[in-house]
Amino acid sequence: MSIDRALLGILACPKDKGALFYIEAESFLYNPRLHMKYSVRDGIPVMLINEAETVTDVENDRIMSLVASAGLKPTFD
Repeated sequence: MSIDRALLGILACPKDKGALFYIEAESFLYNPRLHMKYSVRDGIPVMLINEAETVTDVENDRIMSLVASAGLKPTFD
């Protein structure tokens, strides 16, 4: 299930208040500045810092490759 586009346009990382990338195929929102990913369950983003997952540099590179290859835009500019 996808996140509503209007909601997606205003979502920010709760930790640094910056924009996120929505990786729909893997159901998460990603903050590349902090290497944190927030899961999306049944179309609902789980924006709790204590439930976020910190990823390794290797995983960050994989995710950012997905972002680049799919031409994904951040949630806001």
